[in-house]
Amino acid sequence: MAEHGSGTATWPRSFRHRRVHPLPGLADLIRIAVHGGWTRRDLSEAHLLPVQRAELRPVGQGEVALTWLGHSSWLVRTATRAILIDPVLSAKIPGVRPRLTPPGLDVAELPPVDVLLISHDHVDHLDWSTVDRLDRRISVLVPAKLGRGFRRRGFCRVQELDWWQHAMVDDLKFVCLPAAHWSGRTPWGLWRTLWASWLLTVPTGQQIYHAGDSAYAPHFAAIGARYPGIDLALMPTGSFGPRFFQSWAHLDPAQAVRACADLGAARMALMHWATFVLSDEPLLEPRTLSIHAWRHAGRPEQDLWAMAIGETRTLATAHTRGPALEPTPRPAGRSTPAHPHETWPDSGTPHRPSGQRQEVSS
Repeated sequence: MAEHGSGTATWPRSFRHRRVHPLPGLADLIRIAVHGGWTRRDLSEAHLLPVQRAELRPVGQGEVALTWLGHSSWLVRTATRAILIDPVLSAKIPGVRPRLTPPGLDVAELPPVDVLLISHDHVDHLDWSTVDRLDRRISVLVPAKLGRGFRRRGFCRVQELDWWQHAMVDDLKFVCLPAAHWSGRTPWGLWRTLWASWLLTVPTGQQIYHAGDSAYAPHFAAIGARYPGIDLALMPTGSFGPRFFQSWAHLDPAQAVRACADLGAARMALMHWATFVLSDEPLLEPRTLSIHAWRHAGRPEQDLWAMAIGETRTLATAHTRGPALEPTPRPAGRSTPAHPHETWPDSGTPHRPSGQRQEVSS
């Protein structure tokens, strides 16, 4: 596969202007200290976390198979392509307790990977120990300014995208989209790289959305308006407690279900839970509350994918749209972008790199 771009992007020094919510301040840190910290100490339910490791089966023509590898890591396969999203397959990541459950697949068990997709630079989404074990010839798609570490490691097909830009890898289309989150692996490295969600479209028409990490915000409705007919939304439902400390960065299960409706997605798969201890909600609560919120919203039970780690499910064909889902009203002052390359949120000066459209093709 060869790659080319329509121009050279000039990125801003910082993406701080893209933030939706401020980082916790001193008062928040004092409150969380009084609360006893933000990670759960009682792990007695860890043995109940769902794990279902199994060998991968071939994917039929027209099908898309999705295997949950744990946390926000996914393997997406068509009959001819394999896409790896936010792979964190190590037993331990910096600053976090060892993982509670094994990965759905080890790196050695993966099929040949064509595309590596990364949402942002946080250690629970970008694990260099896992990345270092991947073939350097694969195509790598990352948000703006996150490509340097991959090039330094010898990856030669690296594309950096801004929100609302898209790239083609052979017959696969990837759109880099907004998220209400942040970036930075150190206090002195905040905001230097962009964070994103992604929309994948395969040749047979199925559309799969990966939310990355995000708080609830109007970008979900903006994405749904720009890209109708999403078949499956991979939504984070864990790391939400306590809400006074986590709401600025992470969805809770009810918000995830609401965001899925905003997107107009036909189905939702749970992620960002059952793997690492990053918050203080009970370990099984992301799944329990997601099921409750889904039922409360009147959505069909079969359209909620509460999967086990290692489980694979298949999208056979692009979904047939039923009654329109009612999106949550957007707060005043925010609107759907008027142009596909306009940035969101609308605070600050929109940044448009000179390379509006970037492609990777054979």
